[in-house]
Amino acid sequence: MRRVVITGAGAISALGHSAEANMAAMREGKCGIGPLEFRDVERLSIQIGGQVKGFEAEGLFNRQQMTLYDRFTQFTLCAAREAIDQSGLEFTGDLSVRSGVVLGTAGGGVSTWDDNYRSVYEDGKNRVHPFVVPKLMNNAACSHVSMQHNLKGPSFTVSTACASSNHAMSQAFTMVRTGMADVMVTGGSESMLCFGGVKAWEGLRVMSKDACRPFSANRNGMVQGEGAGIFVFEEMEHAKARGADILCEVAGFAMSSDAADIVMPSKQGAARAIAGASKDAGIDRSEVGYINAHGTGTAANDKTECAAVADVFGPYADDLMISSTKSMHGHLIGGTGAVELLACIMALRDGVIAPTIGYEEADPECALDVVPNDAREVRVDVALSNAFAFGGLNAVLALRKTH
Repeated sequence: MRRVVITGAGAISALGHSAEANMAAMREGKCGIGPLEFRDVERLSIQIGGQVKGFEAEGLFNRQQMTLYDRFTQFTLCAAREAIDQSGLEFTGDLSVRSGVVLGTAGGGVSTWDDNYRSVYEDGKNRVHPFVVPKLMNNAACSHVSMQHNLKGPSFTVSTACASSNHAMSQAFTMVRTGMADVMVTGGSESMLCFGGVKAWEGLRVMSKDACRPFSANRNGMVQGEGAGIFVFEEMEHAKARGADILCEVAGFAMSSDAADIVMPSKQGAARAIAGASKDAGIDRSEVGYINAHGTGTAANDKTECAAVADVFGPYADDLMISSTKSMHGHLIGGTGAVELLACIMALRDGVIAPTIGYEEADPECALDVVPNDAREVRVDVALSNAFAFGGLNAVLALRKTH
């Protein structure tokens, strides 16, 4: 098996319009969650979210591109450009054929669906734009990244609700590790913050009206966010040969299915994925220093995740740090694991652990070191990134510091 490293990172979320801006905000414990701004927001009972503000798509894309790019695609293209620029790669010749794209999204072009349903049902129009289908399809972002950067290898989109990004990155990792590709552009994106997107989530009654407080005893639900996180996964020797700046190593992954309930999480399913990622990476549980938690801020998810971590790590559970950056940028659904991977890179590269902000009251069912409210400077050699989705689909990535 070949070793896989990350040589480029790009991101956009409520915390900032670049990977470094996102990590700087995580260090500061900045909250990007605030009042939502879009049409008919006053009709919603939930009016807060991790919305990307100050993003002027018209200045980044021409008129023809705007007819093809839903907001989730716009975010993806900006983050992909940043990641590829940082990697220093140019996809020409054989490298073009040996490189591909695997991205995650849960909703795809939700804003496009919303706009066109309004047009047909509310405004009574009988026609929609001929590019509505290619604009809203879940693989739109993946296809446009491949076209813009001449990526001719394996390219597809994964949609597994809140675990989409982690599942996508695990597939990209596998392709590089097994020799199917030398480089994969991977991650995920989401933009559900429109009237229809939020209204649908309101029906689940899992949303907070005021703040995301993962692991805090007074938590009262999740908060949606939007954005994208994109990374360049590259075979280690390929990266070293060209003198690339390596951010960290992707060491292993595991996936599991609860096979139990469509919305309620399972401790056993989560634990299998956590333990499996460590085993696949050849990591002893005593080596793990940080876990970026799924940590949605709902009562069921947080206590289940903490119980799974405690079961897997046993006597070592008290020595590791676990935090949820959803408290800052919100839950990006299919794109969330990708933005959260930045916290793992920051921990391994910079020795800074992102905090769980909004933490107010200890919960005996979440009795782990959740890095409450303030970032921490600690050397970490191994980190895990958890993602647990509706449908009982779990995906965990293991990452290692490179020396």
